[in-house]
This record gives sequence, C-alpha cells and structure tokens, in this order.
Amino acid sequence: MSGIHSAGEAVARIAYLCSNVVLSVQPSLGVDSEFSGHLHALRERQTLSFVTRNSPEIESIQQNVDPLLSAFHPIRSGKTVSITTSSSTLLPSIPHLYKLAQYPVVIHVSLHPLSAPDFSEITAIRQSGFIFIQSETLQEALDIAISAHALSRKLGKGVIHFFDSTNSEDDDSIAFEDQKLVRELLHTDVTQVNQSEDASDAFLYVGEGRISMIVDDALPTINATPDQKEVTSRLDASFSNIANQGESSVGSSGRRSSADSRPTLSPATTVNSGITRPVDSEDIHNALTGIWARIEAATGRNYNIFEYTGPANAESALFVFGSTGVFVDEIESAEPNSEFSKVGLITARLYRPWVSTILSESIPRSIKRIAVLEQIKRKTTKWGPVLLDVLTSLKSGPSASGAPLIVGHQLGYIEPATARQALRGIFQNLRSPIPIQNLEVGSPNSSDETSSKYTLEQPKLETAYIKILNQIFGERLYLANRLNAADAGISATVSSSPEYGFGSLLARIEHRLKFVDEVQTAAKTRNFATDSPQTWLSRWALKANDPKEVHVAAQEAIARLNTDGSRLATHLLSSKSLFFRESQWLIGSDAWAYDLGNSGVHHVIASGANVNMLIIDSKPYSEKVAADDTRRKKDVGLYAMNFGNAYVASVAVYSSYTQVLEAMIEADRFEGPSVVLAYLPYATEDDSPLTVLHETKKAVDLGYWPLYRWHPFNEDSGLPNFQLDSERIKKELEEFLNRDNHLSQLMKRHPKFSPNLSESYGSEVRALQKRNAKDAYNKMLEGLRGSPLTILFASDNGNAESLANRLGNRGKARGLKTIVLAMDDFPIEDLPGEENVILITSTAGQGEFPQNGHAFWNVIKEVVDLDLSNVKFSVFALGDSHYWPRKEDRIYYNKSGKDLFSRFSSLGAKHLADIGLGDDQDPDGYQTGYNEWEPKIWQSLEVGQVQGLPEEPPPFTNEDIKIQSNYLRGTIAEGLEDRSTGAIAASDQQLTKFHGTYMQDDRDLRDERKAQGLEPAYSFMIRCRLNSGVATPSQWLQMDSVSSHFGNDTMKMTTRQTFQFHGVVKGKLKPAMRAINKALMTTIAACGDVNRNIMCSTLPTKSAFHHDVHQISAKISDHLLPSTTAYHEIWLKDDEDKQTQIGGNALVDSEPLYGPTYLPRKFKITIAVPPHNDTDVYAHDVGLIAIQDSNSRLEGFNVLVGGGMGVTHNNKKTYPRTGSMMGYVSASNIHIACEKIMLVQRDNGDRKNRKHARLKYTIDDMGVDVFKSKVQDLLGYKFEDPRAFEFTSNIDTFGWQKDENAMNHFTFFIENGRVEDTVDFPMKTGLREIAKIHKGEFRLTGNQHLCLSGVHDDDLDHIKGIMKKYKLDNLSFSALRLSSSACVAFPTCGLAMAESERYLPTLILKLESTLEENGLRQDSIVMRMTGCPNGCARPWLAEVAFVGKAYGAYNMYLGGGYHGQRLNKLYRSSIQEDEILRIMKPLLKRYSLERQDGERFGDFVIRIGMIKPTIEGKTFHDDVVEDDMEEES
Repeated sequence: MSGIHSAGEAVARIAYLCSNVVLSVQPSLGVDSEFSGHLHALRERQTLSFVTRNSPEIESIQQNVDPLLSAFHPIRSGKTVSITTSSSTLLPSIPHLYKLAQYPVVIHVSLHPLSAPDFSEITAIRQSGFIFIQSETLQEALDIAISAHALSRKLGKGVIHFFDSTNSEDDDSIAFEDQKLVRELLHTDVTQVNQSEDASDAFLYVGEGRISMIVDDALPTINATPDQKEVTSRLDASFSNIANQGESSVGSSGRRSSADSRPTLSPATTVNSGITRPVDSEDIHNALTGIWARIEAATGRNYNIFEYTGPANAESALFVFGSTGVFVDEIESAEPNSEFSKVGLITARLYRPWVSTILSESIPRSIKRIAVLEQIKRKTTKWGPVLLDVLTSLKSGPSASGAPLIVGHQLGYIEPATARQALRGIFQNLRSPIPIQNLEVGSPNSSDETSSKYTLEQPKLETAYIKILNQIFGERLYLANRLNAADAGISATVSSSPEYGFGSLLARIEHRLKFVDEVQTAAKTRNFATDSPQTWLSRWALKANDPKEVHVAAQEAIARLNTDGSRLATHLLSSKSLFFRESQWLIGSDAWAYDLGNSGVHHVIASGANVNMLIIDSKPYSEKVAADDTRRKKDVGLYAMNFGNAYVASVAVYSSYTQVLEAMIEADRFEGPSVVLAYLPYATEDDSPLTVLHETKKAVDLGYWPLYRWHPFNEDSGLPNFQLDSERIKKELEEFLNRDNHLSQLMKRHPKFSPNLSESYGSEVRALQKRNAKDAYNKMLEGLRGSPLTILFASDNGNAESLANRLGNRGKARGLKTIVLAMDDFPIEDLPGEENVILITSTAGQGEFPQNGHAFWNVIKEVVDLDLSNVKFSVFALGDSHYWPRKEDRIYYNKSGKDLFSRFSSLGAKHLADIGLGDDQDPDGYQTGYNEWEPKIWQSLEVGQVQGLPEEPPPFTNEDIKIQSNYLRGTIAEGLEDRSTGAIAASDQQLTKFHGTYMQDDRDLRDERKAQGLEPAYSFMIRCRLNSGVATPSQWLQMDSVSSHFGNDTMKMTTRQTFQFHGVVKGKLKPAMRAINKALMTTIAACGDVNRNIMCSTLPTKSAFHHDVHQISAKISDHLLPSTTAYHEIWLKDDEDKQTQIGGNALVDSEPLYGPTYLPRKFKITIAVPPHNDTDVYAHDVGLIAIQDSNSRLEGFNVLVGGGMGVTHNNKKTYPRTGSMMGYVSASNIHIACEKIMLVQRDNGDRKNRKHARLKYTIDDMGVDVFKSKVQDLLGYKFEDPRAFEFTSNIDTFGWQKDENAMNHFTFFIENGRVEDTVDFPMKTGLREIAKIHKGEFRLTGNQHLCLSGVHDDDLDHIKGIMKKYKLDNLSFSALRLSSSACVAFPTCGLAMAESERYLPTLILKLESTLEENGLRQDSIVMRMTGCPNGCARPWLAEVAFVGKAYGAYNMYLGGGYHGQRLNKLYRSSIQEDEILRIMKPLLKRYSLERQDGERFGDFVIRIGMIKPTIEGKTFHDDVVEDDMEEES
C-alpha cells in the first residue's frame, strides 16, 4: 500500500528532500535507526532533493562518536544540513548545540526510549538557542517536518523538531507530501544563496561570533555579493509575501528564547537594504504562522503555536508535555454531562521560544483549573520547567488576577487500558481543596523494553587490540571499562564509558595504596601462625610500586601466606590480585578522538594518574575525512604531547604488529598517563580484515595515520623523545615537532647565537652577541646618508630606554645614521671609531648604574688606553633631586650620568652639548630638563633647522595596549609558543597581568647570566583568584602540587588572601594555569586594571557570620568578573582549537561592565568584620564594614571608598589614602553598590597618568560629596547613614579557637606568607599531610597567615599530632614577629628597590633582644616592610614601616594606627640597618617606660611628638621630621 506509514518515514522523507546532506545517527553502523532505512531506500531509488537538483549525501554516524560534530564541515561549506537522531544524542552534544543553533540546520529528534519516551532530553537543552517545534500525529510529523525546514531556511536559525513516534504508531497511513507546496515553502525557485564560511578560523565549544540575523523587511541575512543582488531582490519579494500572510498582532513573549538572550556580537554578513538585527521571538512567531497559513491554504490543515482541543466552555484542562495519545480518545469521546465533558487538552506546538501571551489567548476563559503533565524522568528541580512556563504565562500580566489554578503532575508510562483511571486520578487531585503538586501519574518505566535492541556491543574487529593486550599482560591486565562488566546497579552504558572507567581506576589505585598500608601494618604484627610472612610481606611492601621486582616479591609473599593458614593470612589472600602491579587500561572509541570535551582524555592526562588509554579510531581515510578539520582538530595525540606529561603512541595493527607490541609495553612501563592511538578503519562492523588492511595501508602510506611513539622524558636519558615508525608524517604532527625541536636544532647549527648556551662559552659568547648586534645595525645603515649617531642607554624602569629610542627616531628623521643599543650590548673597543655618541642613563640606588649599564661602566671607569679624542659626546641623566634629601646624600642625585660625563671627558671626548639633567621634581618631571637639552644636540650636529619633519606618533600607553589587545588577547598565545626566548612581548607583559601572571626574572642571577651571554632567567609569577581566601583541602593539595611541579617548590600566601607561585618558566605556564583551574580555581583578574581578588575577615570564632559574609564576597566577585573569553581560549583550550574570526580578522568579545579599555587602574575590594580589621578595610578602593543584626547574622555594610596604598618616592603628587565613608547599604544590594562605584571610577579616572589613575585621586579631584552623588545617581537611591562599629585590631589571633558550633580553628604563623620546607621546619610537607585528612577549610588571612578551619573534636587529636610532628603548633614567637608582614621583593619582583621578605625576619631578630630586655615580647606592634613604595604589604598603615629606597636602604615611617585606621608618616629617609637599630632600640625602651595604659606604639610616637599624625592622604607628605633638602650652595 502506497503512502507514509510511520513518523520516522515521514520525517526521513522531508529531511532527505530538503537537504544537501543528511546525517543519519544510528546506534551502530550495523543497526538501523527508525530513519536510516528510509533514507537509504530513497538514496537507492536516486530520489532527487528539492534543494540540490540531485541526490543528497547520506552520512551514517554512530551515536557514540559525537555525531553532531560532523555537521560543522558541510554547514561551513555552504550546504543545507539536516540530522535525524534519537534523543539520547542530545545531552552529550550540548557543546555543539549552542553553535549549531545559529546555522540553518534542522535536527529531527525521535524521543527515546521508545517504550516510554523521556521529554527531559528536550527540556534540558531548551536554552541552547534552537527553535523547538513538536508534532504528535503521523500527519503532523510530515507537516511539522516541512515547517521546520522552511523556518530554518527563512530565518537562518537551527530548528529542532521532536516527536514521540509511539504516539502515532496506530495512525492510518497518510499521503506523500505535496511537492509543489514544499518547494514553495523552501523557495527553491530561487537559486540557493551560498552560506559557506572559512572553517579554518572556527573551533569547537566556544561561540564563533555568529548569530542569526534578519533584515526588518523579513529578509534573512545573506552573504550578498554583486552577483547575488538579483537573488536578494527575488528573496525579498518571496519572503515579504509569506511574512504578510503570517502577520500576528500578538507581541513577542516577555520571556524570550535563549537565542534572544545571546549577546549580539556582530552581524556575520550584510545586505544593502533594511536594518540588520538578530532574529527574535516575534520574527520566529511571524515566520512560523506564515508558513502554517500557507499549509492551511493548500491542505486545510490548521496549526497553532498552542493547540487546544475540547469544548469552548471547558472548566478544566490538561496541558500535556508528553505523549498525548492515551488521553485524546478519552477526552474527545466524552459524552455530554459525563465526567470529562468539560475538559480540554492543551499542547505546545512551538515549545521554544515560549510565547506567553499566546497561551492565554489560546484557551477558553471558562477554564478554572489546569493540570500540567510533564513526561520527564530526569527531574533536576522541584518544579518542572513546563510547569514554570505555564505559571509564568498565566499568573503574570494583566490577566493574572483571573488566572486558573495550575497544578503540576509527573507523567509516567500509562497502559491504554488504564487511561480513564489515570484521568480520574488527575482531575480528582486537580479539583481537591488542596491539590498535591508534582503528583506522579503512571509508572516510571514501561513493561515493554522496546529499546533493548540498541544495547552497546563491541565490534568484532576491535577485539584485535584487546587480544594483544591479553597476550602481553595476561592476568595483570585490568580493563576498567570493559563491556558486560558485572557492576551492580550500574547500566552497561555507564560502566563501559571511559569516564566511569577512569573513576573506577582512581578508586582501584587508592584501594591498592590502602592495601599496601594494610600489608605494612600486618608485617609489624605477630598475628601470623609462623614468622615467615612478616619478612616476605616487608620485602614486598618495599617493592610494591617497582614494576620490575614487584611480581617476584608478590609470588614469594603469597606462597608464605598460603602455607601460614592464619586468619590474617587468609584475609590478605582474599585480595591476592592487589599484590601484583596491574596493567590498567581504559578503552576508548571514536568519541574520544573527536571530542575531548565529552571524554575522559583531558581528565586522565590532567590528573597525571598512571593510567593507560587505548583509543580506537575507526574512521576510514578519505579526502573528505581528511578535509573535515572539526573531526581531526581534536587530535588526541597532539593534545597529549602538547600537555607534556603523557606517553603517546600511534599504532595500526594492520600495518605494524611489532610496533603495537612495543607501544603497549612502553605505555605500561611509563610512570604517568599513556595514550595509545590505535587505527582500525571500517565502514561497517562487518567489514572483512582484508578491507581493513587496505584502508590501513592507504592511511599510513599517505601520512594520514603516521606511526610513532613519544616519550616526553627520554631526552633525560640521552634518547630521542620522538620515534617515527612509518615513512610519512601528517602536517599537524610535523608542525608540532618542528615547533618543539626548532630551537634545539638551531642551537646545534648556530651555537654562537643561542640565548641559552652552557656557561662554558662565557664572555666569548657575550662578545659575539655584541659584535653581531653592532654589525647588523651597520649593515642596515650602509645605504643612508648623513652623520652617524650612536645612542647608548642604561635603564631599569624603561624611561631612559624610551628616551633613547625616541631620540634615535628623531635622528633618523633628520637624516642621521642612528644606532640605539643598551650600554652593555655595545662593544667598547668600537668606541674610538665612533663619531657622535649620546649616553642616556637613569640612576639606581645610591647613584649606581642600572643593571644593563653595569658592565659598560665597570670597563669605562678602569680603562687607561681608550682614546676618545675623535669622539663627540653628550650625556643625559635621569634622577630625582629629592630622592636623597639629606645633605650628605646629595652626591647621589644623577650620579651615574655625571660620572659618565666626567669619565668620557677625561678620555678625550669632545662635548656635543653639556650634560643634561632630568629631575622628577620638575613640573614635567625629567622631560623639563630633556626638552632643554635635546635641541642643543641637533644644533651641534647641524640638523637643528631641518624642515618637514614627520609628525611623531603619540606615546604608546597602557590604554593603547588594552584597546588594541582584542579583549586581553594581544599576542599572548603566539608568545607562549615562541621557544627561542623565555620572555614574552612587552605589551603582552601588561596584558598577562589581567590573566593573573606577571613576567619576572631572577634578579639574583642577572649579572651572572649576562656575563655568560645568556638572557635573564625569565619566569612568571602566577596569582590565583581565591574569593575571601577560602580553599578546600583538595585545593590546597593541588596548589601544593602546582608549586612543586611548575614553580620553585614554594607557595606565597599574599596580603590579598590568595596563593602566589613564583619561578614558573614559560613552557610550564599553561600547564600550571590548567592545573589551577583543574582545582576549580582561576587566576583571571587576580591582577590588572580590573576588580581583583576580594578579601574577607577570617573570623574563626563566628562561622555562621563568616559564611554570610563569604557568600556576599563571592557574589560581588562573580558580579564584577571580566567577561572576556580570552582567558579560557589562551590557557585552557586545546592548542589545536582556533577561534572563529570575523570582520577584519578580529575576535568578537564584549565587556558589559568594563568596556574594551577596562579600568584606569587596579580596583580592590575588601570586607572587614568588626572588631577585626584584619583585612585593612581602609586601604582599598572599596572597603566594606560588615554590620550584624540582632541575631548575629549579616545585615549590611558600611561602605568606604578611595583607599589606596601606591606611592612614588619623593613624588608628592602621589600619596596613600584611607577610605572615605559613603554610608550604609544592605547586604542584598551591596554588589550593585560596588558596581556603581567602579563604574564612576571607570568613567572618571585619569587614563593619561597611571600614577594618578587610582580611585583615591579621582575622589580627591572631584571631592567626596560629588563622587558620592554620582554613585547615588547610578544607584537610584541614597546611602543610608552608617551604622555604629568599632575595630580593636588588624592582626590575626593565633592558636586554637572554638566557634559557636563547637568546631575548632587553628591559625598558624606563616612568616611573610611563604610556605616552604627547610631543614629545620618542614612546613610545606606538614600542611600537605594535614590537607590529606582535613575535612574543613583552609582560610588564608589578609596578614599572610593560615587558619585551619572547621576541625571536629573527633579529629582534633589526629590533627594536633601532625602539627606537633612538623612543628606547626609552634607559636612561641615575639608579638612583633607575629604582627609583621612583608612583600616578596627580591629576587623576583621587578619593582623592588630593596630586600623585604628575605630581610625583615633578620631585622626583627636583631630587635627581639631589646623587646625581651624591656618586657615587650608579648606586646603587639604592627611592623611592615616592602621593597618599593607600591605598598603591597600595606606599609603606610603600619605603626612602624620600612619601605625600600635602594638596595640596603629604607625610608622609615612611624605613627600608623594599630587598628589600621590611620596613615603613618615619614620619619627618616634612606637609612640602613645600623641606623634603623640606632633608632628602634632606644625607642622601644622608651615605649616600655613611658606608654600609658593600653596605649599602642603608633599612638605613643605621636603623643611624645616624634611624628605628627597624618589626618588624610593629601597631608601625608606634610610636616615630616626631615625637611626638604636645602638648596645646594
């Protein structure tokens, strides 16, 4: 009988006729789906597609190989794609759905399991951006399938058509589609517009910047070219007709579709007329009703957004999101006045976007009660999603007052014979006085397991590799995710998944570790019948993890246990297999190779676990497969090799059996994760071995599947890391190896150019580098005319270098042959041959040369035979006349430049111009002196009157870097791949701060490495973003691991309550970032011009209140987090991924809060809980003082603004500042208040002068009241009056404390926050051991200490035992030491002028004897030290502070408030240790004798007149003890 007999057939026909490519997703290649048989039948009959004029491609794909990934390649090639699949494919494909939704692709979904369809697969993806439409009957399946394709082509959006095929299995057959109608709806009379895209710029899982667009006259946005203008106009006419027929007066829903909520990044294409905008709900509604109007006109069949069936005067209704068949007959056949006579049935034809207003208009107003039935098995929320949709639609808006009662029900499987009984139960509940919500109707499962035919089976061909594993390892082999394993309570699908297998392996590994401990314990007991087992068990325990010796030891131990016969021996033998070291493997199918995001590969590799993976790739080679980069981009081998910690092999059993054996044996021996990629190409599971052999040989010979083995650590043993076992190599692998080996090969060919040669080359290498640099300049200048000008600079902070480069550019513009080099890079023997030399130097320390001028000066000052009589020269020096204010220190002002000028003069050089002196105290800083000096140079060189000089570009500032960075990308990714240097570009060094990392170098090694011809020992500091300083034990362990594997084996706990890692070399930077993120932590916005890590009081004695405040802290942090995807893209994505680029090769991103230039400067927020100001709440841009309510829970915050610590020495325009009180804000609104404060700073902060860019200057410039009013304008309300509060301390309380829940907390003293192991104090190891058993939290404090939080009484003794073992319970330190804090400074901080962290403990030690003598050991005095005036340790609030001025010299400040409420003031400048001790020792004695009761040290020095109080930041530099230096006589 002709016609269509099933919904699967109807949908397959329409998908075939309306597509270029149909992806047929099947349970396996040997098992048909309900669509695939019909598709192949159409293909065999050579039926033509309506859109291609020929037969479409049918691609069969297994459902477990990430099938939706195959849609991208044909879509981007401009082909119309449809997909037929069961609902089981949807959830694993969520990463693809969000992208596919913006393409004209149609996915036809048959809901499974067939016996009892689960609609939760649909609700789970409802926010993916697709349009969702539903059919119920056979005829509807045909018509709605046609509608889906027409709608997708019209709007350029993805459509999911879903249906329950069992709902219509009893329907009569229907006629074939009306081909004329289908063609008309598809507009196939118009040439198809090419929608091809450049796939090379696209990559997976990240939004590509594409969004479906429409022109207001209803035209879909197309890639219009001049040749397509006629096509455009014809489309315009056709679409306008349909749109007019489908116009509706109903507006779009207040609740938009997920597509509507996606940000409009950029139109992917343009047309020449109309206003292009994203497709919205109203467009979808209008287009769909227009299509249905055309279907009704042609067939008489009517379709609506919401379908209502029943009487017009119905009083009750069922809203069914599920199988309706069981209810329709009962309701439609109801007799008048029967129990169901006034009952209606409602279904959603258009499920997404959900158009709320139409629902209320689609049902009779007489309906008073609605039962919502949701056929959802996987319920994840209390209220079903459809119930919430219905409630939102009918219980809000103008008609909400008269809305019907709505009661939710869970719809299970209902036998047709029990349908009436089920209906009675539903309406009985609906009409009861107090209906039961979420009442379950029917059985959760069907008695007929129709879907059993789709159970997983391993193809017979794949057993070849399993057999090899068995041959090699025998009883040692353990397959973690083997099929048909007897895992109680676990389905075969789950237990065979790699993810489950990996989890079971980790558990198994842990189980064996416990078994080893058990054996070790047993070996120490005397519970055996004989003495023999103890000896052999001890021997075995020593070799338990030795792969070579454990098996012999295991056999010996087992033999002794067998003969012993004791109960303990029997118990140990029950786990006999654990005596052996298993060869543990995971088996993966194609799904792993194609989709790392949905597999366990990333997790296994990232974990570093000693697990072997055999990944079988069954895709036969073809040009089409090779060209589909979406399938090959996720190459597991390259991914694993780039990761750097895994053994990798690529094998093919039908090409080299021996190589397979070698690879599997090597993988088993490798200590760490191993990946063996195994090729086994077949088109169907029934392919013959000969076919597989042919396919394998072709792939290997063409280089599509190279055979290789990669051992990342072989070179440590003098062996090559990479071994190629086949003739050819594919391009991607070749590029990886070229990139990996390029530097080492270059070093072998040209050792004299290597920046990382061995130290044996010494000064000879350095001389070669200088000579080559100079020769390269000379060669470049050979063709130029004009006088030569050599400019040499010495610079630490970049100012002198910038001046030198600018002078060089100006010289070139005047026709001079200009060379610009660092002094140390210039061969001094060439100096006598130079004609004109300019030397520009800054001043470091006590008149010293910057580091890149040290060597130059050391030679110049000692040389006696250097004749410079033919050289003309001048010097410009940069310094600060107030940097050394004392009379005896005046000689240090610009000393380096003055020394150079004097020495060149003594060597006979002639003056081009007198020395120029730049002074930071001048109105324009050093520019004042420079602008007077430079014209003299040009006049001496006779180029002062040159006309027509080009206009100089403005200086390239941080603002330029940010705006040109494309939302913080810059060239960071490219720089990370550059193995020729350990550094990154200067602009990227600014951008990486936003990502949480600074480039640094080991300043202890600078001189030595330069002498050896090496570049500085570059490394990176990584700072985590750790909200409120709270970490879990597992996070602590991961951070410990990061420091050991990627850093310098220490952790720094910072004054911003987070972890900081130092010594991370560039090659380990990305793995370190990944390891941090693996611990569910991040580093984004830990630095940079954004809101940084938010601090919060540790508060160990009030856990409930700490929880309240911590939650708010997290809310603020998340709210102010940057939105750029650059972080994820650069650090976390696979290196083979490529972001889609559009419009001028620019990635599209957005920053709703920050904008493309982010903030003018850093922005810091902290929370303090009175009476503890342990976070220095006054020192931050925003300080929040938590206010408790009567129940000791959080009520709100007093808000301080404008605090900040950064200062520049002797620059009185810069100063620290304490926060100004704004008022009170409730806890629920505080994140918005913080946002508005930040936005005012964003829009008003100084972006021209970074030293004047912090919020403190913005507030002082505009005034507190004006600033406050601007914030209140944005808030829309005024701050309330501040609540009363009192601070009593800003230090930590050490030792054990109990909270209100009887939980114990211990605060450790971690001096200056450095967690490390030393010979005397194995702190890091001890904390690691505690983390392994701790069940609470680790809370980092704002004073760089650590609180072990939430220790139960039952665990207290165990914890105390570990603390005692590792000396962690030692608190016998002076109160001065306990109250001290220091920044990192040397050797890694590039800004440090003096030591800090490494010196402060020594200084305190030299003061502690004085403390003891004067009875002050237990008296807290807040002392802080920093290596520079930027204020990381917040020194300006300390009672006594030392701020680095030069190496070994510090400025001393006194008078800060003990509670952190008052700034200190300068007492002495540039003093060294001997003077510090001469001041401090008598002062401490005087304090002990003269202080008043309870008087703090900071208050004392003010009272006795040693220092004047600093009332506000602007008076910080006023009334200092040392007057400004006198005028030179």
